[in-house]
Amino acid sequence: MTHRSHNYRFYCRSTAKMVFLFLLCFVFGHWLGYITDPTPAALPASADGNWGLSFQQEGQPPIGNATADYLKQFNAHYTADTQEKILYLTFDAGYENGNTPAILDALKKHHVPATFFLVGNYLATSPDLVRRMIEEGHTVGNHTFHHPDMSKISTQETFSQELKSLEELYQQVTGQTMKPFYRPPQGKYSEANLQMAKDLGYHTFFWSLAYVDWYEDKQPSHEEAFQKLLSRIHPGAIVLLHSTSRTNAEILDELLTRWEEMGYQFHSLEELATDKDDSASH
Repeated sequence: MTHRSHNYRFYCRSTAKMVFLFLLCFVFGHWLGYITDPTPAALPASADGNWGLSFQQEGQPPIGNATADYLKQFNAHYTADTQEKILYLTFDAGYENGNTPAILDALKKHHVPATFFLVGNYLATSPDLVRRMIEEGHTVGNHTFHHPDMSKISTQETFSQELKSLEELYQQVTGQTMKPFYRPPQGKYSEANLQMAKDLGYHTFFWSLAYVDWYEDKQPSHEEAFQKLLSRIHPGAIVLLHSTSRTNAEILDELLTRWEEMGYQFHSLEELATDKDDSASH
């Protein structure tokens, strides 16, 4: 074997290991960021880490690992302070795999406004769907350009570049200015990040209801999805779903109907941002 062949094989093995480790970290990061704890034990309050929830009582807001009052100082939200049966529907989208059209069809049928948090890849590969979102009254939010672990970013310049790069691409694709709505990738955040986002004029949106729906090859059954999404809905909920989920695309029409039958109305995240901005100006 030549020295060059040996180096090439070594390079291939090293590259394969790096790809495997990246995928492992990506999946594990999603699990940590989105997992919701069904046990009654409350999570400790924390300014840093992975966003997490503890559900205490059916039909009531869960306890987050940072309180709503704590988050307010950073223009950050995970639920609305209301007893009215209102919910805010949001979708995270890192790529398009054919499920978004059915999701948009269901939203249109029920006249439901949603917020889609997108990354650079989505804007670059699916501009027609992005334009459809806007035309049908939805909001597009900033999920960063590259979907990194933002909690590891320590400088305002680097943090800002992740958001502004997406803003610029959005402007090119739609001809419009992006709403200053930010969702941290994988729910990973720090107090410094929250302040950086606020300094850029952004509202940060976490969530009070989500479930494990992002594995393409291990989709939840309809029954599993309804069990989580119906039993844990609550007044003021910010719901996070993934638009890559085949299950979500298949059940959304029925899910929206069942939430409506429970008395829920669907509002836009712009309402939360406007309420906060108005109170700050008084």
